Amino acid sequence: MGLGGISLWQLLIILLIVVLIFGTKRLKSIGADLGGAVKGFRSSMGDGESDARKEQLSDQRKEDADFPENKVNDKDQTKV
Repeated sequence: MGLGGISLWQLLIILLIVVLIFGTKRLKSIGADLGGAVKGFRSSMGDGESDARKEQLSDQRKEDADFPENKVNDKDQTKV
């Protein structure tokens, strides 16, 4: 028993039929294209996560910089 009720021999027969229909050169180019697409997708997902993280950090910095209480406390300390 193999994958979902398909035995190893049945998988090999299917693979043989696919190779006969498409040929090894065509399968190699399809595999390379598919691998490039997956690699591009992963890199774009990583870029999106890093951009979101940068935005989150910049938002945190803006919140810290806009506290009016800190500005008032700084002025009071200089007068003393």
